[in-house]
Amino acid sequence: MLAVFYQTLDAKQPKWQLESSLIGSNPGLGFRPMPPESNVESTLVWYKSNDQSNVAYWVEELNNFLKIYEDTKAAHPSNFVSCDQGMSPEEGKVCEMEKITQICLPENSFNYNSTEGGPCIFLKLNKIFGWKPQYYNAGNLPDKMPDDLKDHIKKEDGTKAANTVWVSCEGESPADIENIGPRSYYPTRGFPGQFFPFQNDEGYVSPYVAVHFEKPRRHVLINIECKAWAINVHHDRADRRGSVHFELMVD
Repeated sequence: MLAVFYQTLDAKQPKWQLESSLIGSNPGLGFRPMPPESNVESTLVWYKSNDQSNVAYWVEELNNFLKIYEDTKAAHPSNFVSCDQGMSPEEGKVCEMEKITQICLPENSFNYNSTEGGPCIFLKLNKIFGWKPQYYNAGNLPDKMPDDLKDHIKKEDGTKAANTVWVSCEGESPADIENIGPRSYYPTRGFPGQFFPFQNDEGYVSPYVAVHFEKPRRHVLINIECKAWAINVHHDRADRRGSVHFELMVD
């Protein structure tokens, strides 16, 4: 009987998928860099921009995060292809990540050493086998979506770039909203459609978005919630469905 059971398993495809799986069909978000392991329950990114030894920890965390992408591509070079925005690759191939060309770069220490600006925080959407996003367009934007994101989607409406799981990062309270400052998103404002669905192909890497907090108020703890936006991404702050919370404090 055990042999028959193993014959029903597929090394590439999980037996239980989407609603039938333990992780379900609603992706969550993760963020990097994470605080030190000594503060395993913490979600606080707190650093002193003029303290190089302090900055070095956060920079190394992000370098290690990005190294996974470099190592994966080096291990499966023939599997990677350059994909048109919003267009999935042929079967068995995986898309290359678009490169970030400004601000959120290792050579800039991801802006953690800036004496005036704020840091880059990287976001990743959790992998769910077979999940396909249902995209927003200019005609079906929800009221609760941030206005700046609505404006961005309207500009992209009808283009290939519209096939994106969009991202927003906002302050949680009125004080946080006042203190968070402007944000920029690299290389794009969300997770491009060519990375979905995840089919467990060799070399696949989850897309990321680097959020640059351009000028957060210093010496103040800021509560931040980042959300992924697609019609079939549901938000639940208590369960952190479709979103992630962290705190930022720059000294």
